[in-house]
Amino acid sequence: MNFNKIKNPDSIITKKDLRKLGFRTLPMEHAWNYERMMHMGYAWALMPILKKLYPEDEKFKEALTRHLEFYNTTPFIISFPLGISAAMEEERANNMDTFDTKSISEVKTALMGPLAGIGDSIFWGTLRIIATGIGTSLALQGNILGPILFLLTWNVPSLLCRYILSFVGFNLGTEVITQANEHGIMEKLTKAASIVGLAVAGSMTAEMVNVNIGFSLGSGEAATTIQEILDGIIPGIPTLLIFWLSWVLLKKKVNPLIIMLIMLAIGLIGAYTGILAV
Repeated sequence: MNFNKIKNPDSIITKKDLRKLGFRTLPMEHAWNYERMMHMGYAWALMPILKKLYPEDEKFKEALTRHLEFYNTTPFIISFPLGISAAMEEERANNMDTFDTKSISEVKTALMGPLAGIGDSIFWGTLRIIATGIGTSLALQGNILGPILFLLTWNVPSLLCRYILSFVGFNLGTEVITQANEHGIMEKLTKAASIVGLAVAGSMTAEMVNVNIGFSLGSGEAATTIQEILDGIIPGIPTLLIFWLSWVLLKKKVNPLIIMLIMLAIGLIGAYTGILAV
């Protein structure tokens, strides 16, 4: 199978553009931050394609801003959603009046969680261990091939994935959009992607945010913590309240760094007073 090709003969995006897209993912995490994680790297990787699709500065800035939203997944396979984004942006550039731009963000978000699970399992959980095992066993014997084979075993597959998946993502995105338009299911596809995206964001919140109330009622073995009572009603109510507070502050245009400082202060005061527990 030839991965180095573009299936849509009418596409203005070329092989050279997709090759550049794949290799522009290399510094993806250099601008990683706690506010929006990979957003700057994602937008930077797409910049040449966006500039080609939107020659007018206003349209280009609008498209670039669209990709500066929160994003995070395994960096070695991020060229796959980038390729899909490129295909959707081309469709949007060709159909300015009818294409729903929200679908671009919703498809990206829907892919974020599943791709992270697959990529982490393959690269961090499997390939890294294999590469380390090969390199370490030779290095312990004083063989110079140890570090060389480690670097090759780790980097060659990751570089190939970055390169190939940009084509796979672009071609898949083009096919899906074409078929969706032909069968009139683009609206349903967009709605499904938004539902999955919201589920991913919700599960990330539940998994990554942990708020535990430290107060208890009663004494000795009969003591019951407030957290246990709340979990008996709806698990994760304190986490939900913190999420709601953050959402309200963001809606009021409060700087995310200020929100992080507020959360830090709440955590320190809560831990010091015993209101919050580990």
